[in-house]
Amino acid sequence: MSGFFDIPSDLQHSWAGLIGLHLREALIPVAAGLLLALPVAQLCGRFRWLYPPVLGMTTVLYAIPSLAFFVVLIDYTGQTELTVMIPLALYSLVVLIPAIVDGVRAVPPETLAAATAMGFGPLRRYTQVQLPIAAPAIIAGLRVATASSISLVSIGALIGNQGALGNLLAAAQKYDRPELAVNSVITMAVLAILCDALLVLLRVLLTPWMPRGTRQGPAARPEPYGAGSATR
Repeated sequence: MSGFFDIPSDLQHSWAGLIGLHLREALIPVAAGLLLALPVAQLCGRFRWLYPPVLGMTTVLYAIPSLAFFVVLIDYTGQTELTVMIPLALYSLVVLIPAIVDGVRAVPPETLAAATAMGFGPLRRYTQVQLPIAAPAIIAGLRVATASSISLVSIGALIGNQGALGNLLAAAQKYDRPELAVNSVITMAVLAILCDALLVLLRVLLTPWMPRGTRQGPAARPEPYGAGSATR
């Protein structure tokens, strides 16, 4: 298609540059969300009364539209990538925390008892026993969070061309070039598929002890998280 890769100069990036920017804005928030979710999930597993309010708080955060987050943050972080990435990191918690908690709770009690008998403290038992066994469920949550984050980055086009590949959607309307919109949609879809495939491969590598066909862990509430991404 003529002009498919002819990126307008005002976007200040080539097509490859937009892909790199998009991956950075999408994956860093998911990584940050995972780092935050791990200790929170440990607390929720240890103090069961804490889980419902934490889950409720993450659900409320996810219910806040991204534009509202941008309005609040833009006075502090300006029209920057950080303004886009902070909401995405918070949105990822609604799926990552339940995925980790459910995966950790699924660890057999006899396994925990054996670890305790071997002298493992709570932290060591969590990091060396529970998390490895919960890896399929955690990666299932990461797959949902990653795909949704790749989609949601495009909203950043509304605050000073911070939407990476999503900027092509605005440029398609501005310059009356529908091929740019097609480029944006196809490229984001391919990125989501490739990232998902890499996470599946990571799951296989991390769980060689699991029989084939049983490596799929339960993702925590993937339907609301994925469905919501289309309306943000």
